[in-house]
Amino acid sequence: MRASLRTGLSVALLVGVVGATAGGAAMLLGVERPVPAVAPVKPVAKAASVPVAAPAPVATPIAVSTPGPEAMVVRRVLDIEGPFTHGRWVWDEDGAPSKGPLVITIDLDAQTLSVFRNGYEIGAAVVLYGADWKPTPLGALKITEKDADHVSNLYGAPMPYMLRLTNDGISIHGSDVQEGAATHGCIGVPTAFARKLFGAAKLGDRVIITNGKRLGMGGAITA
Repeated sequence: MRASLRTGLSVALLVGVVGATAGGAAMLLGVERPVPAVAPVKPVAKAASVPVAAPAPVATPIAVSTPGPEAMVVRRVLDIEGPFTHGRWVWDEDGAPSKGPLVITIDLDAQTLSVFRNGYEIGAAVVLYGADWKPTPLGALKITEKDADHVSNLYGAPMPYMLRLTNDGISIHGSDVQEGAATHGCIGVPTAFARKLFGAAKLGDRVIITNGKRLGMGGAITA
């Protein structure tokens, strides 16, 4: 693995949800009415038949897109001086909302994790990720478990401040983040940063992992 500069923020592409609408057609009902009695009249010439226009076709409803959840727009990016190298991290909640939805974005190409609350970046760190033979999965995931003192049942290794992302053990956790190191698919962050993230994140929060897709100010986090 090589260290890279922090060039942007990760995002995943918005995943859209499509719904369908259904419509119906109405039927005209014939009503039998009594015919009033009238005096006999002389036969008259039969009027010429007048063509009757065919009824207009009934429009068939088409599927329409159902708007997805409101996207989180990037409203602030932390100002990080100098090269963002292995072992470095920042956490700054000043000026950011104290409450609101939290999204974690990770870009493997940039080797950077960012934490957004209501679109305000409040934390960022250089990360370790999976080795070639045990890659980190891409996509939109969710935090399903939190364990501050977790130990891997596969490798016996401590995983402090673990945030589980998949059933097979892929997680974000504290680690000794050094250039050239790798994981068994997990996202390793400095342990002090992991403690901050563990305190801010909750079950169900979204984690979006990409490889080379980054986002700037005003961009929308939609996955």
